[in-house]
Amino acid sequence: MLDYGFGNVRSVVRALERAGARVELTADKNRAREADGLVVPGVGAFRACVEGVRAVRAEEIIGRRLAGGRAVLGICVGLQILFDRGVEHGQETEGLGEWPGTVERLQAPVVPHMGWNTVQPPEGSRLFAGLEDERFYFVHSYGVRRWELVTNGRTTPPGVTWCEYGGDRFVAAVENGPLTATQFHPEKSGDAGAALLRHWVEGLVPATVGS
Repeated sequence: MLDYGFGNVRSVVRALERAGARVELTADKNRAREADGLVVPGVGAFRACVEGVRAVRAEEIIGRRLAGGRAVLGICVGLQILFDRGVEHGQETEGLGEWPGTVERLQAPVVPHMGWNTVQPPEGSRLFAGLEDERFYFVHSYGVRRWELVTNGRTTPPGVTWCEYGGDRFVAAVENGPLTATQFHPEKSGDAGAALLRHWVEGLVPATVGS
């Protein structure tokens, strides 16, 4: 798991270990690049998390992993920073640009969105297999309210899971080949979150020497 100064790392480590993973918390680029799977947690402000990632040059690690088809999982703000940009308090910050789109304040009567909520996964989701009716735990004031990636049939479109809160709709998770991310906290989502993490861990392909 990537250690860049942001995220509920202890609870995520414990949840991954319960899911069957052997977890190492590291900021070392070689260790992070060579792991079977890399988890990018995140809490707090979009700008601060992006700056933390760039401080350890983790955007290069993520990019190289994805270019080689190696699994990456973003959690909460770890999902948000994968998009093009974030807008907080009128200030725009460039994200990592893995997906087009903007992270913006939720348009709901009460913000933050805090607590349990259901989601609407796409048909055939591997991440949410058997979990379609379960609830997951959210804590956030910002989200991606529009999915902007258009593939026009040239590539397999990502699987996008949605959530509704206070009359607003936002991206709750994305499954895009080796790149997976959740807006909610699976490590705080009880049995459903544990099952989701097991699905991710079980889908990891062991690293090979020299990869």
